[in-house]
Amino acid sequence: MRGMNSATIDLIYLDPPFNSKANYAAPIGSQAAGAAFKDTWTLSDVDIEWLDVIEKSHPQLWRVIMAAMTDSDKSYLIYMAIRLLEMKRLLKSSGSIYLHCDPTMSHYLKLVMDAVFGRDMFLNEIVWAYGLGGSSSRFYSRKHDMLLFYINGEKHTFNKPLIPATSQRMKGQMKGATDVWQIPTINNMAKERTGYPTQKPLALLNRIIEASSDIGCFVFDPFCGCATTCVAAHNFGRDWVGIDISEKAADLVVERISETQGSLYENIIHREDIPQRTDLGPIPKYNSIENKHELFGKQEGKCNSCDECFKIQNLEVDHIVAKSKGGTDHIGNLQLLCGHCNRVKGDRGMKYLRERLRLAA
Repeated sequence: MRGMNSATIDLIYLDPPFNSKANYAAPIGSQAAGAAFKDTWTLSDVDIEWLDVIEKSHPQLWRVIMAAMTDSDKSYLIYMAIRLLEMKRLLKSSGSIYLHCDPTMSHYLKLVMDAVFGRDMFLNEIVWAYGLGGSSSRFYSRKHDMLLFYINGEKHTFNKPLIPATSQRMKGQMKGATDVWQIPTINNMAKERTGYPTQKPLALLNRIIEASSDIGCFVFDPFCGCATTCVAAHNFGRDWVGIDISEKAADLVVERISETQGSLYENIIHREDIPQRTDLGPIPKYNSIENKHELFGKQEGKCNSCDECFKIQNLEVDHIVAKSKGGTDHIGNLQLLCGHCNRVKGDRGMKYLRERLRLAA
């Protein structure tokens, strides 16, 4: 996402990990075989650079994260928060975002979304009620997920879906959809099911894409998994982009679109490199004297690691997020380090540097 231009996306749907404390893998022999991910979180799963960005630039968001009950919850929320900040940057002012979650972390994610997008940008908590599966003798059967629906400005696309009326008085008529959606899970859809462990039904994504985008709009899924969002967007004439940590996701999007469109499907661009932003305009060389003077003022003459004061000639410009990880030469991704800290850090991250300084203290 760091390599994508700002304000280019009309609709974001994400179905991220839920902090379920479980590991997932597609069954051997299924269409999605080879896709796997863990959903267990510790502080070792987050980069110190993420903490710096959130704590220094988004104090309200930082307070929400620190209110979490456990280190596992904090780790998960840090992971989500840094990505949601990028999604807000990518979303047009007329854009919408749907965050798919369940009761495991939905209460925390609602606060994170309020901090990132603004509480007044919240429109709905949509309940996806699916009603299939086992039951429990200890508590009410858990048969729903949530979709947190936010916008990014005063104007947004919304084509309210119509569904068949259920009352006798309006039998045979269509009424506007409410915030409770009765849509079956993928479990009983053999033709659609790929074997991906967290696959969502096309009917769910169809409703979201039809409601919150128009033909030609750009749809983005940063956790695209088995590509349901990409397939639905493609079928409805939307441009789309999906990202996933699993290489299998790229195969699945090609397979699923070609299944419906045969050999006529459009060429799909699969890239593994980090895109380069083109919306920042001319950027001075990262270690230019202009950048150095601006950073010197922002940091009050202190090294951004050891926090000691130095003369400007003893401070060096360094990337916060390495260019190899999508960082740019833009001033917002730069810092000043003293010569010693910069040598210790080398081409490694700030987490390594701080740990070395801690051990040396």
